[in-house]
Amino acid sequence: MAQIRPFSGIRARKDNAEQVIAPPYDVLSEAEARAIAQAKPQSFIHVTRSEVSLPEGSDSHSPEAYAMARTQLERLLAEGALVQEDRPCFYLYSQQMGHHIQHGLMATCSVAEYDSGQIKKHEYTRPDKEQDRVDHILGTRAQTGLVFLIHKKSEEVEELREKVLQEAPLFEVRTDDGVLHQLRRVPNESNENWQKAFAKFKDLYIADGHHRSAAASRVNEALNGQGSSAFFLAGIFPEDQLQVLPYNRLVADLNGRDPHAFLTAVSQSFHVTLSATATPENRGQIQMYLAGQWHCLQPKGHTSSDPVECLDVAVLQDTLLDPLLGITDPR
Repeated sequence: MAQIRPFSGIRARKDNAEQVIAPPYDVLSEAEARAIAQAKPQSFIHVTRSEVSLPEGSDSHSPEAYAMARTQLERLLAEGALVQEDRPCFYLYSQQMGHHIQHGLMATCSVAEYDSGQIKKHEYTRPDKEQDRVDHILGTRAQTGLVFLIHKKSEEVEELREKVLQEAPLFEVRTDDGVLHQLRRVPNESNENWQKAFAKFKDLYIADGHHRSAAASRVNEALNGQGSSAFFLAGIFPEDQLQVLPYNRLVADLNGRDPHAFLTAVSQSFHVTLSATATPENRGQIQMYLAGQWHCLQPKGHTSSDPVECLDVAVLQDTLLDPLLGITDPR
């Protein structure tokens, strides 16, 4: 069963959300983070990228940076830029990009279920990035980033979600990238119904946030399960609303081959055709840019009963990056 719990969320107000909400911490350079912080003194970037409040070039992984993150969180609370709910709540978080819309339940999930494998992962983590998240949680004494989880399609959850969508949003913001963000509070009287609906799921699946979930597990172990460390913050979205976008790899050299020899080697395991686009048309296709031209790669007879080994990213690693380029560790 999937355990979920409501939590006393810290969030932006309706009238200032545009000034507070910020891009994820790991998609920005220091210069980009500092530009946001300068333009928006109450941006949450001051917490997630706290080096912006230290001298330029400061180590973002230093004890001073993690202490500054806590200082900035306390400042935003003291200034009223952030408010904390007076009781535990679930939230419904909606995102619209173009015509695509997805709605996810904001809840806390069980570290024990992550440790036991009921919350399933599909990536390795990098020790340095994992340690950064551990230090940030311990430094701020808060979980400032959610884990993106997926749940199986459920009519019961759909019905509960449609009822929440009738509620007025706590805030609605369209960010610079054109994405519309809405946050709604789930009425407390339906909390138990949400928990019962999720208890029927055998498993949940990590879409993004492997380092954050691994860090939550390590923090819980370090704190011996005390306080709220036994649960971690998550946004849980239904499988039928997901839109999978490309996650590209940049390869610096061809492991001693020229482009022609490399294409010949690739052709041993893939059907290779010229392509006019960078975006695969179907699952099972991999687009490769080489020598000024896009190529479409389709594996020759790659089969596996393992759901992870069937992922396009795994096929790319096992059939091309490792054997042809010598990249044994995808991290």
